[in-house]
Amino acid sequence: MVSKQKILIVDDDEHIAELISLYLTKECFDTRIEHDGQSAITAFKEYMPDVVLLDIMLPGKDGYQVCREIRMESNVPIIMLSAKTEVFDKVLGLELGADDYMIKPFDSKELVARVKALLRRANQTTSTTTGGAEVVKFPDLTVNLSNYEVVYKGETLEMAPKEIELLYFLASSPNQVFTRELWEMATECPVVFPDGIGVVPWMVPGGREIAVATSKLMEKYDLAIWAHHGTFAAGEDFDLTFGLMHTAEKSAEILVKMLSMQSQKRQTIQPDEFRHLAKDFKVTLPEKFLYEK
Repeated sequence: MVSKQKILIVDDDEHIAELISLYLTKECFDTRIEHDGQSAITAFKEYMPDVVLLDIMLPGKDGYQVCREIRMESNVPIIMLSAKTEVFDKVLGLELGADDYMIKPFDSKELVARVKALLRRANQTTSTTTGGAEVVKFPDLTVNLSNYEVVYKGETLEMAPKEIELLYFLASSPNQVFTRELWEMATECPVVFPDGIGVVPWMVPGGREIAVATSKLMEKYDLAIWAHHGTFAAGEDFDLTFGLMHTAEKSAEILVKMLSMQSQKRQTIQPDEFRHLAKDFKVTLPEKFLYEK
C-alpha cells in the first residue's frame, strides 16, 4: 500500500486550519495541524512532512522564524499563507526559503494545485531511477549517470567520467549523506565538524546564486563544499578554520581514492560506534547522520 504524502498545516486560526485540512484530506493527503511556532518546529521533526503550509502571524515564533529554522534542517517545500499583501512581506518570506506565497483568502482548489506542483518539483530534485536511468535533476542542472551526461542551463558540459560520478554523488547526497561519508573516512571528522558539512550543488562561481546558497548553509554548518569548485569555512580563528578545511579535504581525498578503486567499502564506522565516539569526545552528533546503511 502506497503511503499518503504528509502536509503540516501551521495556522493560529483553528477554523482556517481545519478547512485546509479538509480540502487536502479529500485529495488523499495526510495532515497534521499546529497553531504556534514552537509546536510547528517540534511537529516538523516528529511528523517529517512532505510540504509545510505556514502562516506568518503565529504566537511565539512567527512564520518567518519557523521558516528559517526549517530551512536550516531541510529543503522540504514551504508555502507561506498570509493576509499580508505588501511586496516586502512576500519577498521576505521567499528570501528566507519559502517556495511559494499565497494571500488570504485563497481558493481551495488553487492551494491544492500549488501543493501538488511543489511536490512534483521536489520529486524532480532528488535522485530518481526510471527505466534503469540514474538521474539527479535541479532547476538548472541535470546529472545523468546512465549516459554520463551533465546539462547545465541547456548546455552539455564536458567532464571526465570520474568527475561526473563524483558530481552525481554530491548532487544526490547533499548534507546528510556526504557528511556521513566523510565521517567514515577519518575518525577525527565527527569531532572536528560534529554539525556536519553543507553541500552547494554546482553553480557558476562568483555570482549571487552561489553566494545566497552558501550563506543559507553557513547558518547551520561551519564548512560548505562547492561542488567542483572548492570550500568555504568559518571558525573562531585562522588555526581552527584551517584545521577544519584540512581535515575535510583529507577525508574527501580518502573517499575519492576509495571510490576510484571500488564502489563498496570493506570496512566502515557504524552508527553505534559514532555514538561511542561522540560520548568520549563530548560532542553531539545529529541522529540524522547516523542512519543504518
